[in-house]
Amino acid sequence: MAIDFYAFDTPNGRKISVALEEMALPYTVKVVDITKDEQFAPAFLAISPNNKIPAIVDPDGPDGQPISVFESGAILIYLAEKTGRFLPRDLRARVPVLEWLMFQVGGFGPMPGQVHHFIGLDSEADRRYGLARFQKETHRLYGVMDRRLADRDFFAGDISIADFAIVGWAWRHQRHQVDLAQYPNVRRWYDTMMARPAVARGFAVPLK
Repeated sequence: MAIDFYAFDTPNGRKISVALEEMALPYTVKVVDITKDEQFAPAFLAISPNNKIPAIVDPDGPDGQPISVFESGAILIYLAEKTGRFLPRDLRARVPVLEWLMFQVGGFGPMPGQVHHFIGLDSEADRRYGLARFQKETHRLYGVMDRRLADRDFFAGDISIADFAIVGWAWRHQRHQVDLAQYPNVRRWYDTMMARPAVARGFAVPLK
């Protein structure tokens, strides 16, 4: 049975559409238009208590019973566990996947997300400090990623849910005002990811 995928055209939404395509899971998109506050509808609140996209409802969850999952990191782990793909069973191999997934969820998402916010402000006085602060941190995070990818193809060795999480935000590098030419290892990884047919399909899915 198809998974119901509640999303909008954002980096966090794209993380999940990419994962669903890579894992070849059937799914049905349920657009939640956050520009119209649809995330605050009571029916969606029952699925996502934090009123955020993405969220999923899997009718064929554990023991064959339906389950809803909110928060993109939790969804990626759930899907990986469900399919047995992109998250190693071996604990030593699993740890770097979880490290880089949490790196994205806790840093490379919130920080460039603040850049998005301050870029959009009309008041130069309101924009200046916040934009300088969060752009500096965003560039630091790109530097961390570039160093990590200096001697490996993907963040945790083999391709994993960590790569799906990070590519959702790297996709918006132009909006972050980041030139990937400054980070050649990230550029190589990003081009490799975007050349994968399933990743391309994940970004092509209409989410608005």
